[in-house]
Amino acid sequence: MIWILLGLLALLILFWAVILIRTALFRPRKRAAIEGAPCEFDREAAVRTLRELIRCRTVSRYTRKEEDDAEFERLVSLIPTLFPHLSAACPLTRFEGRGLLFYWKGKESGPATVLMAHYDVVPEGDTEWKHPPFAATVEDGILYGRGAVDTKLTFNAALFAVDHLIARGFVPAHDVYLAFSGSEEVNGRGAPSIVDHFRQNGIEVSLVLDEGGAVVEGAFPGVSAPTAMIGIAEKGMVDLEYRVRSSGGHASAPKPRNPIAALSRACCAVLNHPPRMHISKPVAEMFDTLGRHSSFFYRMIFANLWCFSPILNAIAKKQGGDMNALLRTTVAFTRMRGSDANNVLPQEATMVSNIRLNPVDTVDGTIAYLRRVIDDPKLELRPIQSTNPSRISTTDCEGYARVRAAVNETWPSAIVSPYLMVQCSDSRHWGLISDRVYRFSGMDVTAEERRSIHGKDEHIRTEVIGRTVEFYLRLLERS
Repeated sequence: MIWILLGLLALLILFWAVILIRTALFRPRKRAAIEGAPCEFDREAAVRTLRELIRCRTVSRYTRKEEDDAEFERLVSLIPTLFPHLSAACPLTRFEGRGLLFYWKGKESGPATVLMAHYDVVPEGDTEWKHPPFAATVEDGILYGRGAVDTKLTFNAALFAVDHLIARGFVPAHDVYLAFSGSEEVNGRGAPSIVDHFRQNGIEVSLVLDEGGAVVEGAFPGVSAPTAMIGIAEKGMVDLEYRVRSSGGHASAPKPRNPIAALSRACCAVLNHPPRMHISKPVAEMFDTLGRHSSFFYRMIFANLWCFSPILNAIAKKQGGDMNALLRTTVAFTRMRGSDANNVLPQEATMVSNIRLNPVDTVDGTIAYLRRVIDDPKLELRPIQSTNPSRISTTDCEGYARVRAAVNETWPSAIVSPYLMVQCSDSRHWGLISDRVYRFSGMDVTAEERRSIHGKDEHIRTEVIGRTVEFYLRLLERS
């Protein structure tokens, strides 16, 4: 018996020795110091052009007749005035879905750079704003307005940077395209129609950059330094309807099968049996990058996921939020409807969940999984709209290196990391032609600024407007 106990003790010591050695070796990788040359441009002018763009009420809606076409046309007509050098040198082609494609010819042939943004915005909402949402008011160094962050900030910065470089006589080494959509917020045809144009004409790309991550703080457990999160993939999405039918009746004599009760059981079954955790390639690369900068406890977990992944899974399921969304397909129930009267049993009851798909999952596979979990043959499942996860982009290429270098020069103290974007964007369409599609909104944002996106009082500090232009200038100079 003593030998067995000594053997177990030796194994335990060996186990913890391996854990601690791997943790000790899991340190930040050395990176060369990058000193970016000063970017000289008129930063106040960049604020002025963004304010003019925000004043255009380019609100997109799912019902086209509710949109104001004149406001979208007003914004397009402003571009030659606000960015005259770009307009003179870069031909504009217009596409379905209010797609705009500017072409800046490079010195030689070769794969092109594509900079994306959308200039449509969501409605201002029902709550009262501190300042009118389309007045583009600046107060105490903060610009308020719908689209100030999402994404007229990057739309303006890309246009301003190209205009500035053309005025200086700069010509990129290879072609540059500015690809903008006026229907992104309603999943319109702007981006897909431009991608179709690239496919039909055999245009190769070395880099596609769209909205996504940013330079943020507190984005990863145990990491205090600012992090620049570059999305290399995005989750898929399903809006799934659950429907139960019955003969109805008076509530005073309820029948055994109540549609709302059936939906409630289904809801609880799904929430009690969430889809399995999968550490996808974007998340694995993020763990390997940011985990090295984390506190000892988290470094121990991320250095030894072969052992501690169940602990990470338990933490994610309990806390929910961003970490849980990175690790699995999530199901969020958002709507339920039954009878219109208090004393009438519904003949039909429905509920809806918004599902965000992990890169290893699919629309069909996830719906099949939910059918098994719910285990009710009389409950109908119907996808309202859906899209599978995007293609995963490589980080081992010149395009990603260019984005990373531009970030390092603009935000020298930031840790640059790949990540999985949990929202949907127009960039997913470009996966049809390239695995060099990246999601980074060239800005540093506070938690409050992030919360204002799609909410009331959307705002950004005016100093960030200049840094966003700075980022694009550095990126374009490498094109």
